[in-house]
Amino acid sequence: MGKIIASANQKGGVGKTTTAFNLGACLASDGKKVLLVDADPQANATSGLGVNPEEIEVSVYECLVDGTDAATAVVPTCVEGLSLISSRIDLVGAEVELMNRRDREKSLSKVLEPLKDDYDFILIDCSPSLGIITVNALSAADSVIIPVQAEYFALEGISQLLNTIRIIKSRLRPSLEIEGFLLTMYDARLRLANQIFEELKGHFGDMVFTTVIPRNIKLSESPSHGLPVILYDPESRGAIAYEQLGRELIARNRRKKA
Repeated sequence: MGKIIASANQKGGVGKTTTAFNLGACLASDGKKVLLVDADPQANATSGLGVNPEEIEVSVYECLVDGTDAATAVVPTCVEGLSLISSRIDLVGAEVELMNRRDREKSLSKVLEPLKDDYDFILIDCSPSLGIITVNALSAADSVIIPVQAEYFALEGISQLLNTIRIIKSRLRPSLEIEGFLLTMYDARLRLANQIFEELKGHFGDMVFTTVIPRNIKLSESPSHGLPVILYDPESRGAIAYEQLGRELIARNRRKKA
C-alpha cells in the first residue's frame, strides 16, 4: 500500500511545489511508482510537469466536488513512473462547494483511498493556505513534508501549521506524522542560512532532513520548460539535491518499516 505525503506550508514561496514535483520525479526515476496530486488552484505543479491545466477534462476539482472516479483523472507525465492528478483554477470554488457537506474534511481521503494500492508514493502539493483543501490534504496524508525557506522569517507561521497538524491528528487523522522539515533556498555562504538550519535542528532534531535544497537557477528555470530539474539539467546542484532527498526519504521509510 502506497504512502501519502503532503507538501505543506501556508507561507508562500518556500519551495513547496518545487519540492512536490521534483521529489516525485526523483522517486520515479529511482524505480518507484508515484502519483502527484496537485491540490493548489494555481496548478503550478501541473504546468511544471508540462501539462496544460486548461486541456485537462477531469481534474482534482471534479473528483472532490462531483465524486468523479479518481482513476479517470490520472494522466501520465514526462517522467516514466510519475503520474498526475492535475489542478485548475476552478479548484478555488471547491472551498465553497464543500463547506456545507458532511465529512467535508475527508473528501480527498475518499478520492485517494482506491488508488493507494497502485502506487509506492502519493504526493500532494498543497496550496499556501490553511483552508479546507489543505485540511483535506492533511487529513488524507500519512505524513507531511514541511519546506522551510532559509531566510529571516523562516520559522514564522510554522507554529500555526503545527497547531493545525495537532488538531487534525486529534480529530481527523490520528496517524498523521511529520515526515520531516526540509530547508530550501539554502546558501551555505550566508551565516544566516546556517543559523536557521541549526535553529531548526535544535527545535526539531531528527525530524529535519539532512538534505538541504540549495538556491539554484536551474530549479527556477525548469518549470517554465515543463520539466522537473532532473530532466532539465540532471547535473545541476538542484537536481542532485532532490535525488539525495528522494534517497533519504526512501531510507527513512525503510527504517520505520524495519
